[in-house]
Amino acid sequence: MIRRMSWLILISAGTLFGLLACAPAGPRTLRLMTHDSFAASQEVIAEFEQENNAGVEILKSGDAGAALNQAILSQDNPLADVFFGVDNTFFSRALQADIFIPYRPSGLENVPDGLVLDPQYRLVPIDYGDVCLNYDKDYFRERGLAPPLNLADLTRPEYNGLLVVENPATSSPGLAFLLATLANFEEEGRYTYLDFWADLRRNGVMVTSGWEDAYYGQFSGGSGEGNRPIVVSYATSPAAEVYFSEGALSEAPTGNVLGRGACFRQIEFAGILRGTHAPDLAQKFIDFLLSQRFQEDIPLQMFVFPASQAARLPDVFVQFAQVPEEPATLSAEEIAANRERWIEAWTQVVLR
Repeated sequence: MIRRMSWLILISAGTLFGLLACAPAGPRTLRLMTHDSFAASQEVIAEFEQENNAGVEILKSGDAGAALNQAILSQDNPLADVFFGVDNTFFSRALQADIFIPYRPSGLENVPDGLVLDPQYRLVPIDYGDVCLNYDKDYFRERGLAPPLNLADLTRPEYNGLLVVENPATSSPGLAFLLATLANFEEEGRYTYLDFWADLRRNGVMVTSGWEDAYYGQFSGGSGEGNRPIVVSYATSPAAEVYFSEGALSEAPTGNVLGRGACFRQIEFAGILRGTHAPDLAQKFIDFLLSQRFQEDIPLQMFVFPASQAARLPDVFVQFAQVPEEPATLSAEEIAANRERWIEAWTQVVLR
């Protein structure tokens, strides 16, 4: 009897051990550090969580520059596994800090080569958009005035007091617009970018600290409540106006200035942070960011274009979002080497 009981105890213990060994592990956590403008549908994130037995914790950390600074300062004890939101204005700075590890994700084969800036794949492109001038169609129509066709037009007397821009020291689109002026007018020559800005100041340009005040507070078109009919915003802003009208608008109330060099293309990247505690899960999340499911969620969440050419665009993008044929460009290396100096020179000319 005692021997039989011993066998039963051994069998029960073995069974229990086997059940414990086969039991699924609890969900792991994937920490995503990003900027405050990051957005994704809850159901899309939930699909990644369910497929990978994981929970996604999103750490919004200010604008793109502030978030990157935080990631760099915490590199010895990283706060997250993946970073989303480095753009081409901060690209070289991010790589120089050596906070990302290489990973070539699946789905990258659908991304145009022109968006892939790092051959080591420490940062991979996820989306792009163009910072452009938007104008209030009604304002120009009612006055019989043609909207500007390019940046040089903004200095003409008929556009005096019409333009509002963002400060490049505090605003991502403001910095992108400054870079567009540099690409157009350069630093040296008979007429430089600082000459252009001096002319804009004489022509009554208004400067705000950020996009929200410029677009909603000072701009007269679309959702804006101000009296300035030209604003630095995005080429997708007209599509956003139609979308958020929930059927009230069948035509965009705003237009874009898409002349040669009038827009600056921003590319957003994601990468795996060095020191991640879940490198395999981080790799899967980068794959997920380039998956068709996530890429097709991007336009109506962040109002930029998906990097993947395999992603289908929503109808409102097809009808109303525009892509300039010849956007202004500067290399990431040139931006990194000169960004602070350019901003300081701009500040001296425009604000002091």
